[in-house]
Amino acid sequence: MNEAHTSQPLKILLLAAEVVPFAKTGGLADVTGSLPPAIRALGYDIRVAMPRYGRIDPQRFNLSLLPITFTVPIDNRAEPGQLREGRLAHDTPIYFVENARYFDREGIYMYPDDAERFIFFCRAALEGVRQLGWQPDVIHCHDWQTALVPNWLKTIYARDAFFSTTASVYTIHSLAFRGVFGRRVLEIAGIAEYEFTASPDGIHGGQAVDFMARGITYADVISTVSPTYAREILTPEFGEGMDGLLRQRQDRLSGILNGLDVDDYDPATDPHLARNYARDTLELRLENKVALQRYAGLEVAPNVPLLGAISRLVDDKGFDLIQAMLEPMLTHLNIQFVLMGTGEERYHRFFLEMAQRYPSRVAVFLTFNTSLARRIYAGTDIFLMPSRFEPCGLSQMIAMRYGSVPLVRAVGGLVDTVQEYDPIAQTGTGFFFRPYEAMAFYTAAVRAVEMYRHSSIWRGLQQRGMEQDFSWQASARAYIELYQHACALHAQAQPAPPGQKGSP
Repeated sequence: MNEAHTSQPLKILLLAAEVVPFAKTGGLADVTGSLPPAIRALGYDIRVAMPRYGRIDPQRFNLSLLPITFTVPIDNRAEPGQLREGRLAHDTPIYFVENARYFDREGIYMYPDDAERFIFFCRAALEGVRQLGWQPDVIHCHDWQTALVPNWLKTIYARDAFFSTTASVYTIHSLAFRGVFGRRVLEIAGIAEYEFTASPDGIHGGQAVDFMARGITYADVISTVSPTYAREILTPEFGEGMDGLLRQRQDRLSGILNGLDVDDYDPATDPHLARNYARDTLELRLENKVALQRYAGLEVAPNVPLLGAISRLVDDKGFDLIQAMLEPMLTHLNIQFVLMGTGEERYHRFFLEMAQRYPSRVAVFLTFNTSLARRIYAGTDIFLMPSRFEPCGLSQMIAMRYGSVPLVRAVGGLVDTVQEYDPIAQTGTGFFFRPYEAMAFYTAAVRAVEMYRHSSIWRGLQQRGMEQDFSWQASARAYIELYQHACALHAQAQPAPPGQKGSP
């Protein structure tokens, strides 16, 4: 009997293409590395599965090869599968799918056979836990790489005794990355025979297979990473062409805000800082600003507002707005600016040119470096996130925790985590702008810099930001409720009518 219908805690299998600390290209890995331990701490049996990429050293991470062998159906053949086991925090098991042909490569993504690689990973994870005899009540899938699992649970596994009572949760981290491939992948995935007229791939005119659309269509429940983004993606502006499909399933859609590893991101104990500090010892924070100015080659000027950004350098993160307004801000607002990140070559050239023209006021680091990132969070006064869209965002939470006041566009998770400064009530934790326009961004920067001149007001902004609870506990409890809801909906679902056995 499936434990979802007993008093026993749920068993949850979480599938993701990347998990901190093993592999990371973005915020997805932070979520999948932090959420499972938080859920396990609440008493639930959650386990994680991901591919073992070539860069993941079994010895370094103490990964043990499990004594099981199994085959994985893929296309018209069977591939051998193996699992290694490791541990996340709170003794959370994580299984690594082994296959040298698919995963022993230099990178993680951007290969011609990515569809086949992640189909294999997901199918191997399911067949692997079957061999372990561990039957999940819920499979929690993240982003396009795992989006076919809900499709499988409603088709090839629908009458499989091991998985027939397993519910699915599909989490969208960003609609910008969908996983769109040719129709051949349906044969590789073993679901071509289950196709029916109302295919979710209709948004591509039936000429392509959209992995994310299938996750949205077939999952028992769908979530995304902030309440505001969950509402935004129902609109043409933010829906990336999927808003119609999402509106059809909006009764199954919810937004749960991502959390933050508050033990790791703690300025009171962070070993990367020149000086540790806390909410009640903010005067010590200035040492970090001075240390950052010296390291970056900026003029050591404790009273000049230091603005910072840590991001991919792309339009979606608002760098077209920063590019348009950085020189006017330097000219009229007497600021300094420090940037860390990589991205489009045109932004590399622009910011390097600005650093050459204003060497004592602009510093650019075209890299990603954990230690430097922490020093930027702890040393800047104002943190810029003028995103075109932002499903959740972690940087603004980290910035507030370190006492850097965020200046953000009022979208997505930025609205859900930053409270707009109210000069009358003296409340709020940051500064907003709304139209995606360079002048709106510039006006918000003027407001922020003006408030910085008032030390008591600024101290209040910093302290309120540092007081915010961004820990994973509340999010973990919300996911438990979502899992329970998915189990209830799955149990209520009727078998598909004859001739439409692939229908959700």
